[in-house]
Amino acid sequence: MTFDDTVSVADAVQALALVGDLSMGQPTDHSIRTARLAARVADMDGAGPAGCATARTVALLRWSGCTANASGFAALMGDDVGGRHAMLTRTLPPNHPLTFTSVAPLAQVHCEVSGDIARMLGLPLAVEEALRHVFEHVDGSGMPYRLRGAAIPNAVFHVALAGDLEILSRAHGLDAALRLIGELAGRKYPAALVRLVTPHARAWLDALDDDTPCGDAPPSETRVALTLVADMLELKLPALAGFSRRVADVARGAAALLGLPPAQQQCVGRAALIHGLGRAAVPNGVWQREGKLRTADWEKVRLVPYWTARAAIQIPALTAEAQLASHVYERLDGSGYFRSLTGDALSPSHRVLAAAAAWTALCSPRPWRPAYEPAAATALLAAQAARFDRAAVDAVIASAGGTQAPAPRRSGLLSDREVDVLRRISTGESNKEAARALRISPSTVRTHIESIFRKLECSTRAAATLKALTLGLI
Repeated sequence: MTFDDTVSVADAVQALALVGDLSMGQPTDHSIRTARLAARVADMDGAGPAGCATARTVALLRWSGCTANASGFAALMGDDVGGRHAMLTRTLPPNHPLTFTSVAPLAQVHCEVSGDIARMLGLPLAVEEALRHVFEHVDGSGMPYRLRGAAIPNAVFHVALAGDLEILSRAHGLDAALRLIGELAGRKYPAALVRLVTPHARAWLDALDDDTPCGDAPPSETRVALTLVADMLELKLPALAGFSRRVADVARGAAALLGLPPAQQQCVGRAALIHGLGRAAVPNGVWQREGKLRTADWEKVRLVPYWTARAAIQIPALTAEAQLASHVYERLDGSGYFRSLTGDALSPSHRVLAAAAAWTALCSPRPWRPAYEPAAATALLAAQAARFDRAAVDAVIASAGGTQAPAPRRSGLLSDREVDVLRRISTGESNKEAARALRISPSTVRTHIESIFRKLECSTRAAATLKALTLGLI
């Protein structure tokens, strides 16, 4: 049976915006509010309808590359979510480690991935170009390329000013925000643009909650794969690459074995693809910590399905899928989260999705443990009969037994060995680790990576991973 796993471009953009906001430690409506302000800034700057639409879309997608450099920010700051929140609100401690040298490579990853996402979505070139240069400053002090003045798309300035106005006024009040923006005038964005916007700032902010989006949304009749949202999210933790795709395959097969109606089978599969949306709000250090989580960590983890449920409110077209996905960690005995529901409240779809996610997680490697063999995973789930529905577990195991990992497309784009290398580095392995696993030298791995980057037209591992997943190469 063929299922529809596509969404409109507009809905994909909204989902990516939600993931970006969570990853940056911002409220879930931050990008929406910034988009409305950016369209007003662009209009005030004489950008016209097309320029306003560009500014709005860039504002919604400007954090779409932030999952790709989350590991880098975690290594640099300890807490990728909290650290970037402090960076945006200008509350970093005096001894923070952020310098041009340390951050420029992370900005390059971010810009490349967000630009590639715009291209995959089929958005106008103006949107893509702005996203590829979204951290450049008018005086040449930005990153990663230190572009200056007219070399930077105007939409970059419209979105940067709107974003600062939204974040800083919320964090410090409008007067302090305008003072900070004034200090950045002529450095981050043109001073003339700041002078145009400042007199209107208070009225625009006051009207935000009652505002309607300004400018044209991406064309809703265009459809894109929902897997793009899952793949972008999982760049946050390289070990998760392709995880939601695998959960979807197993869950949909189990739903079919249990005789669920086709519409429910489709909803289960689509819910599996977005079940990890809320994971973006949790710092990488929590996910990668070995041993028992601390109480404070667990409180963050327990909110993951809550943040996923927020997508049901923000993206009406995904309401059913997001609501189902937000039950993925509920358990029959009430020990799950975030609702602590018990058996009577959990439908067959809830039970299948929960079992599929648990099984796939056990059979996948994690930073603190290797993957369980299927027999061991089966025993672990069977031992938790009070928590998982046995019929759902049996269906999941049967589905997983008949599910073969899709073979890489033999398009000639990458060689078999290049695919092997890409599979390794996409999960976060270093050159040395990949070389050891493949029994080749690190220099040979490096040569293969250079070839992969050239063939996929990218310059970072995150971008190569995203493209390879989209093309079905890994």
